[in-house]
Amino acid sequence: MFAHLKNIETAFKHIKLFSYLLIGACTLISGFALFKSFQAADLAGRHIYILANGKALEAFAADRKDNIPVEARDHIRMFHHYFFTLDPDEKVIDANISKALYLADESAKNQYNDLKEKSYYNNLISGNISQEITVDSIQLDMNQYPYYFKCFATQKLIRSTSTVNRSLITQGYLRNVTRSDNNPHGFLILHWETLANRDTTIQH
Repeated sequence: MFAHLKNIETAFKHIKLFSYLLIGACTLISGFALFKSFQAADLAGRHIYILANGKALEAFAADRKDNIPVEARDHIRMFHHYFFTLDPDEKVIDANISKALYLADESAKNQYNDLKEKSYYNNLISGNISQEITVDSIQLDMNQYPYYFKCFATQKLIRSTSTVNRSLITQGYLRNVTRSDNNPHGFLILHWETLANRDTTIQH
């Protein structure tokens, strides 16, 4: 009888030990599964899909500090694109200049007013002249704040009889501001000025 009870007690200890091992294994598996699920969710959160020209393009989220030079150059490029890409249409000019002025301080507004007073935009419209710009390179100093930049670009003035190419050099500074729909990069151009804007070639 005592041997029978001893066998039962031994069996109970074995079952108890097996239960502890099973609970421990289940806990480890559950913890590992939770860890992997959080890891997968974090990885999925870093994938962004952008719809461009009807195609879904995959982008990756990253800390802003890793992309500041890239974003800064694109901000400068887009500002110059909006400010200098013009067609002989008052609505197009107003729309582009309006977009550009969201990206810069009053220094850009002052240059716009100066050109307007000199009838520059009216001359584009009356002469049916289109203006395009290509940014060739941007020098950016990230060792100081606000960030200093110098932009080298080529302007093209397209008339019905000729095309004039101009060399354009501008400079300014960048400071951080809150991102918005009108300013997606979160920068503002300060003390913007034109250093050179001269004709280089004329094509007939």
